[in-house]
Amino acid sequence: MFELFEKAVLTGIGALSLTQKKGEELLGELKEKYKFSEDEGKAFIDKIQGVAKETREKITEAAEAEVKKTVERIGLVSKDEFDKLRQRVEALEKYPETETQE
Repeated sequence: MFELFEKAVLTGIGALSLTQKKGEELLGELKEKYKFSEDEGKAFIDKIQGVAKETREKITEAAEAEVKKTVERIGLVSKDEFDKLRQRVEALEKYPETETQE
């Protein structure tokens, strides 16, 4: 389930990267049509990259929060919780069973 969600998020990030590439193409057109300077063009690209990075971070945070809520809602335990329980069971299994005879 998590892998499917992860693939969806990565697909979204890939789409953002394509949008950034389109932004660079748009910049080339704007430089041609509106005579942007090299510095103005670089500032524009930097701004697009900053927005793309912020958006990726927000998507990642939202995806992680949603996965966590879903895991809690359906009652799955985390890997850490599972490992702790496994260690506890293994420790308990080491003790010999005591039989009570009455």
